[in-house]
Order: sequence, then structure tokens, then C-alpha cells
Amino acid sequence: MRMLFVFLLTFSATVLGQGYPSKPTRMIVPYPPGSTPDIVGRTLADRLQKGLGQPFVVENRSGAGANIGTEAVAKSAPDGYTLLVSFSSHTINATLYPSLPYDPVADFTPITMLARVPSLLVGRADLPAKDLGELIALARAKPRKLTIGIGGIGSSLHLAGEKFKLMTGVDLLNVPYKGTAPALTDLLGGQIDLMFISVVTGAQQVRAGKLRAYGVTSEKRQSMFPDLPAIGEVVPGFESTAWFGVFAPAHLPGPITEKLHAAIVGALAAPRLREQLKNEGATSVGNTPKEFAAFVREDIERWAPIVKASGATPN
Repeated sequence: MRMLFVFLLTFSATVLGQGYPSKPTRMIVPYPPGSTPDIVGRTLADRLQKGLGQPFVVENRSGAGANIGTEAVAKSAPDGYTLLVSFSSHTINATLYPSLPYDPVADFTPITMLARVPSLLVGRADLPAKDLGELIALARAKPRKLTIGIGGIGSSLHLAGEKFKLMTGVDLLNVPYKGTAPALTDLLGGQIDLMFISVVTGAQQVRAGKLRAYGVTSEKRQSMFPDLPAIGEVVPGFESTAWFGVFAPAHLPGPITEKLHAAIVGALAAPRLREQLKNEGATSVGNTPKEFAAFVREDIERWAPIVKASGATPN
């Protein structure tokens, strides 16, 4: 009897996977329209629709540091028709918020990481330090005299700065802003000294001579800046990259998980999505659900001490 039950359960799951999708799928992006996760999500949705033959509709549910949209997915049925396109905040929020209305590990089925995105440490063009070594020396000589803009408390860019401060022993003065754009405006205007910024946005300003680039946060140098060192070359062990990934609610049947994973990995190989990721300064990943699940657990542990040391609280 037990063997029959197991057979029927396995057979039902297989049939369910073969029939998926049979109706439109919602892809919830917990960020506003026009944000990088939104752009990536919409490009992915278009590829999945073509590959799986059913509509994949992006639904923006921003607010509360991405927690509103994330909670909606956590509490949805595990049938494959509600997905989450998330960002590094998924693991950062585990420590940043004293309590969450969901468990970032237990309440989700990780499908795959889409891409990783490094950032740049940039400074105003007339800053005396000519390279990263000189910048660190200058900051150590003048504690709390150099200012660093923060586009969002608890963001991956903010925490890249906190990690940099911890690993170098420098004391930079944080200047919070409501978004990256106003921080960049003040940096260009000379009101602040430094900030971490996306590679794409930073590249435009650096090439125009309006900002000085000090290093990239990825483990290795980036092709668009071959002569710019990775910060880890000067600060051994430093690395801080943001990531995008796709999740479903917990307990998604294995056959559906496998079908979604295969479709998304196939989409990542498509020229249009590859080009879109390149435009965003991202490198595609497409790891397995098991690998992505392990990464999520490890990333929570990686960010926890940085978040705690920063003293950051949700704003």
C-alpha cells in the first residue's frame, strides 16, 4: 500500500510538471517600474512566455524594503503560477529587519540566481587621492572628514561601504539620501566625497571625467575597466556583489521546479537577455536550485555581521 501511495504521488507530480504552465504566471517584482530588477524581470518574462507558451506577467509590488511583494509570494500557493524576482535585499533584510512576515529561507523554493552585479567605488574628480591605496591612507589620516553618500539604508551599496570601512579600518562619515540619484548629484557637485555606485551608472561619469574610480567590488577586474583594480587586490578578501534571483513559494513540486529552472537557464542564453544583463553591468549565473538555496543561506550569514556592525535600521 505504501509503495502504491509513493507511486501515485510521484506520478501525479510528474503529470503536474508536464502540464505546467496551463495559464498565466505572475512574476512579482518587489521594486518599482524602471528599477534594475524590474527591467531584468520584464526581459525574462518575455523569454519565458515565448519558451513555455503561456503569459508571464510582471507585477510590481514595491514598498517596505521589498518586503510587501516578497510576503505576497511567500503566502501564495506553491503551484508555479506566482514567482518572485528578487535582489540582494532578500538576504540582507533577514538581519536588517528585527522581524519579517516571512522566513527568507523556509518560505521559498529557490529556482536559480539570474545574475551578479558588481559596483564601483567612486569619488569626486578633485579628490587628492589618485588611487585606492592613497584613498585609504587619506581616510586614515583624516577620520570622519571624508563623506560617503548612501542611496538607501540597508541597500547592497550601503553595505558595500560598511564592509569597506570594517576591512580597512577607515572612518568615513555616512550621508544618507533617499535614492542613488540625489547622492550622485551631490557627489558630482562636490558636496560629498565618495559613494558606491552601479558599474553602468558609474562608468558613464568616470569616462566623462566627472568622477574618479577607485576600484570595482567584484572578485576580479571588469572588462569595461580592465585597468581598474578589484578592491580585493588592495584589501585582501574584499568582495561585494549584488545579485538577482527567481524564487517560488515553499514546497513547489520538483517537476515544476525543474521545468522552470530549465526554461530560465535557456532564457539566460538568449541574446536579448544576455545583452540586457550586459547593459546593466551584470554577469549571468543560472545555477541549480540546490546551489542557489545554499547560496541564500550563506549570504544571510555573510551580511549579518556587516548589517549589525553598521547599526543600520529600516527607514
